[in-house]
Amino acid sequence: MKTLFDPEAAKEVVARINNLSPGSTALWGKMKVDQMLAHCTRGLEMGTGDQNLPRPFIGRLIGGLLRSVYSNDKPFHRNSPTAPYLTVTDPRDFEQEKQKLFAIIQRFQTGGESKCTTHPHPFFGKLTPREWGIGMYKHLDHHLNQFGV
Repeated sequence: MKTLFDPEAAKEVVARINNLSPGSTALWGKMKVDQMLAHCTRGLEMGTGDQNLPRPFIGRLIGGLLRSVYSNDKPFHRNSPTAPYLTVTDPRDFEQEKQKLFAIIQRFQTGGESKCTTHPHPFFGKLTPREWGIGMYKHLDHHLNQFGV
């Protein structure tokens, strides 16, 4: 499975993001392309430790049982639920959001596993750096597929 800690995987993601435009439309879901970019940045903020979100009761109850979904080799399901913090509903500036996402991808990738957060994922709980790297790649891949790139 690919991991965002791998320079080649990060390079691939950046190239795919560069194929997006302000007019890109989703193949499923409600987000606009600018909102998706902001959503992905928020996801990476958890992996870098910039955001340490509390674990809701449901995550504590069943998150550990579903932990493998985050880092196995199967793609995420379409229209999967998301944490309220990750939800972006207001319009954003496409170019600004793209640059923010590029910056945090680079910081996550170059920081490597040693700089990855030790804070638990809000739903899945305690993850290894390897699981974070795979999950971050899978999350980006999921949303890039959502927009056909």
